[in-house]
Amino acid sequence: MAQSTLDAVRGKGFVQCGVNTGLAGFSLPDSKGVWRGIDVDVCRAVAAAVLGDAAKVRYTPLTAQQRFTALQSGEVDILSRNTTWTLTRDTSLGLNFVGVNYYDGQGFMVHRKLNVKSAKQLNGATVCVQPGTTTELNLADYFRANKMTFKPVLIEKLVELLDQHRLEGHLVKWVLMGMIEAEEYGITSKNVDEMLKTDDPAIKRFLGVTPGYGKAVGVDEKWMYNVIKQIGNYGESYDRNVGPATPLKLERGQNALWTKGGLMYAIPFR
Repeated sequence: MAQSTLDAVRGKGFVQCGVNTGLAGFSLPDSKGVWRGIDVDVCRAVAAAVLGDAAKVRYTPLTAQQRFTALQSGEVDILSRNTTWTLTRDTSLGLNFVGVNYYDGQGFMVHRKLNVKSAKQLNGATVCVQPGTTTELNLADYFRANKMTFKPVLIEKLVELLDQHRLEGHLVKWVLMGMIEAEEYGITSKNVDEMLKTDDPAIKRFLGVTPGYGKAVGVDEKWMYNVIKQIGNYGESYDRNVGPATPLKLERGQNALWTKGGLMYAIPFR
């Protein structure tokens, strides 16, 4: 992250974060209007790292068609919402994809009474889809490949379906990696203060007891301590927002740590 970008964020005193217009477990205001979700936690973690306070975030709800323009124009500093990382986006938008905070897939949801057992039974179906998404392109490819037709119904905002001061990629990338790394180390929001007393040199560097990492990304040496203390590690964020104890009841599955059979791993902190 460029120092000038960090200075701009510090100057205004908050991180402007682009999020989904409303997706339960990922970015959705609660009954008191407070934004919550696993994507929201990334925004809060960046604020904790840069400004020392996870609360210093302002949220901009963005549709799929608005999201890239908002980031390119500087309307938002970072974009933390469901956005598929693809070759063409990575090479043509002038933006940095910093990492994956949730692995998912794509499927069709149909009413049970239709008794549909396979997507290949959907020839001629009317399908709701958000415009400007990879989902829309994959939908068209699937029907074309299987020589079927469909009628798309474009829904701009997900909530309807369900009734140049942007942060450069380095810091955001390492905030996400740090939350995953903390889970690998066993560091949580509950034990992070005790972990400051460890003799483990890797953890001492990670939490800023031994300086170096903060300087490398242009923030205070306590940046990862602030992130873990205020937000928690990746597993804590997952469980709080989308895990088995939430209404979504999503098991970790492929979003488990690589040491537990999943795909989540952190690029080494060295």
